[in-house]
Amino acid sequence: MNDAYGRTINYLRLSVTDLCNLRCVYCMPPEGVCKRSHGEICSLEELAELAAACVALGVKKIRLTGGEPLVRKGICNLVEQLNALRPAGLEELCMTTNGSLLAELAAPLLAAGLDRLNVSLDTLRPERYRSLTRGGELQRVLDGLAAAEAAGFRDIRLNTVLLGGVNEDELGELARLARIHPWSIRFIELMPIGPGAAMGGAFLPASRVLEATTELKRVQNARCKMQDENSVAKYYTAPGWAGTVGLIAPMSRRFCEGCSRIRITADGRLKLCLHSAEEIPLRGLHGAALRQTLEAAVRRKPAGHKLSEAPSDSRRPMNEIGG
Repeated sequence: MNDAYGRTINYLRLSVTDLCNLRCVYCMPPEGVCKRSHGEICSLEELAELAAACVALGVKKIRLTGGEPLVRKGICNLVEQLNALRPAGLEELCMTTNGSLLAELAAPLLAAGLDRLNVSLDTLRPERYRSLTRGGELQRVLDGLAAAEAAGFRDIRLNTVLLGGVNEDELGELARLARIHPWSIRFIELMPIGPGAAMGGAFLPASRVLEATTELKRVQNARCKMQDENSVAKYYTAPGWAGTVGLIAPMSRRFCEGCSRIRITADGRLKLCLHSAEEIPLRGLHGAALRQTLEAAVRRKPAGHKLSEAPSDSRRPMNEIGG
């Protein structure tokens, strides 16, 4: 699929639930979310059908998101269904998770066909983690990461949201996890969407990571898979380090011109841009009608966001979109 600006759309972020077992301050309101009725959320079969239609149109990468995808009953079965799309053109199947349930599910996920994990981790301080997530336990995430490595996941990425006055004092410590672990530690600028829109004073530019970790140098070789100009992340490492550090700067370095992704929410609505209010309903469409709707919608994908001028237009908080 190509949009009106000549961008090839080959990446689907598929939200499997809007529920989460944590309540991160920039993602979800303090009271959490109202649980929807069973019929409001796509079944696993519907999600697999939507994904298959996207793969038929050229999507090569699918990322499972939430909420927290691991709270969705039958998640390993869904991974198996999506893994079966490889002959149709799917090349990569990955997941973003908070990691709190990975200790139990890492091995089954790998066996089901998941290629890669991104684990959200904003701090290495147990009390700070509990405060940021409104009750989460850091040790469960660390146990989950250990279980993922033991299961055989070889491409693990940590996602850290940059929060001024909160985890600013940990940037060097977090980045240096890549010194001893073959992980990619990725730092993401806070975006004005959902509860995060009220935290403008916490914004930190991604460049602060380089100030806190002066030994880092830009990766310029095949050691990192994502060094093309359209990559959302710019990667760095240092001599002798086992892993890399990635900087994702949607605010200070817009990368909309290379955007290759679309999103489908857990209730079956297509979002062409994370920050757009437009949502196209897909539930109830099948076969050619579904594919035609997807193709027509992609041609309306906006050129880019306008976050430097105003908060996100999205009507949903991040937990309902999946980032």
